[in-house]
Amino acid sequence: MTADLAATPGTSPAPSYPRRFRAGADRNRRMGRPLKVVGRVKDLDEALMDRIGRAMSERDELGARLADAIRLRAGTPGKVEMSQLRQALAHGIASVPDAPPALAAFFAEVEAEPAWVDRAQVEEGARVFRRLGQNAQDVLLQLSLVGGYRFGGPTDLLVATGGLTGGQTRRRLAETQKWGAALTDPGSLLPVTGEGWRLTVHVRAMHALVNATFEDRWDTEQWGLPINQADQASTLGLFDGVLIIGSRALGVPISGRESRALMHLWRYVGWLMGVHEDFLVDDEWERHRIDYHVLLAQGPLTEAGPQLAQAVVAAQAERHYPGWPRPLQGLRARYERERLLSMLTVFLGPESMRELGLPMRPPWAHAYLVALNTWRYRVLRRLPGGAERLERWGTRRAQWLLDSYFQGEREDVGALTP
Repeated sequence: MTADLAATPGTSPAPSYPRRFRAGADRNRRMGRPLKVVGRVKDLDEALMDRIGRAMSERDELGARLADAIRLRAGTPGKVEMSQLRQALAHGIASVPDAPPALAAFFAEVEAEPAWVDRAQVEEGARVFRRLGQNAQDVLLQLSLVGGYRFGGPTDLLVATGGLTGGQTRRRLAETQKWGAALTDPGSLLPVTGEGWRLTVHVRAMHALVNATFEDRWDTEQWGLPINQADQASTLGLFDGVLIIGSRALGVPISGRESRALMHLWRYVGWLMGVHEDFLVDDEWERHRIDYHVLLAQGPLTEAGPQLAQAVVAAQAERHYPGWPRPLQGLRARYERERLLSMLTVFLGPESMRELGLPMRPPWAHAYLVALNTWRYRVLRRLPGGAERLERWGTRRAQWLLDSYFQGEREDVGALTP
């Protein structure tokens, strides 16, 4: 942590934050201007900035207790075996005889439902997400994932874990796509029986294990905890608020009703992930306000950012594109790479493209998508059965993308390792 300021007698000590907190200064304010305007953010809220700064040193405590129990020596009372965790993920905690306390407590929470959950809204949010089709995948890959590489901390952890660099890039992108696609299936977020629920709880346990593995050797004075509540809030905002803004920028109209449903879906997903309730919101505009402050709280770019961004672009050549004959696979891969660079140029802007070491391209992809989405969502959707056709298209497109990344491998997320 940064050195505490000397406290005046009779006052509370000044809060202590990791050094990266607000270290981006003018750069972050420049990046945040579009979000401040589009998100209708008014004044800087210093109380919210303080909450974000403190959250950099907070973790998912329930997940941490589970990870600690998994890492106990064999035979130690309270030890959680990986086989018990996998059994509980697949069939619920009731299927685990004499479940250790940490495992029982973890699943007692995620199998229950918070009082605020509206299942009809969750299902409607999934339908909205499904109708977005490839637009959602484009925004989440480009504006959310690669856009998040512009700040140090989480990017450095990804490089340290080997999560999105080298030969693992395509597989990790596939796993992220799989998780997102699973959330859109009907009933997928029902406890125990839903695939989206299982994958989300799986990812929460995986994050807790990563924290436990890296916490003792991580530079917490610089970055805060490896996977902390501020970065969890940032990730959630990239999946809900940024998804809405990015989709609208691609010409997709999202109504207030659809926005509320989508936000409610992600609020529940965030809760399952162990995000602190201070950062769980249903209102799009409150999310944009939080996202703006989270952006201002970030540190500068590190060398991890360009490594990750360039690996994502290079991974387009490693995909196999269904429906394209082998001799033309290279041509389609080149098209996908150029399309990705074209969209990144619009979404991130020249400064970020230079920082990430990515070549800029004319905005041809953005232009054709806006025209296509205007036709698809403002004309075809209004025809009888239009919304249902969009949902079916979204489902097909999501599977096509998964096939291109997994290439026949088992579709799942990262393995759980103690």
